[in-house]
Amino acid sequence: MDQPSGIPSPHKNTLMAVLAYLGILVVIPLIVAKGDPFVKFHIKQGLVLVIIELAMWALAMTMLGWQLMPLVQIVNLGVLILAVIGIVNAVQGKEKELPLVGSFARNFNF
Repeated sequence: MDQPSGIPSPHKNTLMAVLAYLGILVVIPLIVAKGDPFVKFHIKQGLVLVIIELAMWALAMTMLGWQLMPLVQIVNLGVLILAVIGIVNAVQGKEKELPLVGSFARNFNF
């Protein structure tokens, strides 16, 4: 029986795709489900977001980071918004590139 429009098909591993956007938890789908093309798409985007988060954390730990804290907070808010968009796309069964980071995600090959 066909699924109604907008409802993800049951063969897609939605939970693993959602975990890909939850920071360091991207490691779980990377280990468990990287063979699934749907999950792999979301893992790549989640990895870009984690790299941005780690870069902002590293910058915040420096002396310069204290002076740039408003910028760091704005970038972190942007990462949170992109993660929410990615989660919504994953739950809806979509493979839609995130703004700004989707093009970087294509560069991951595993």
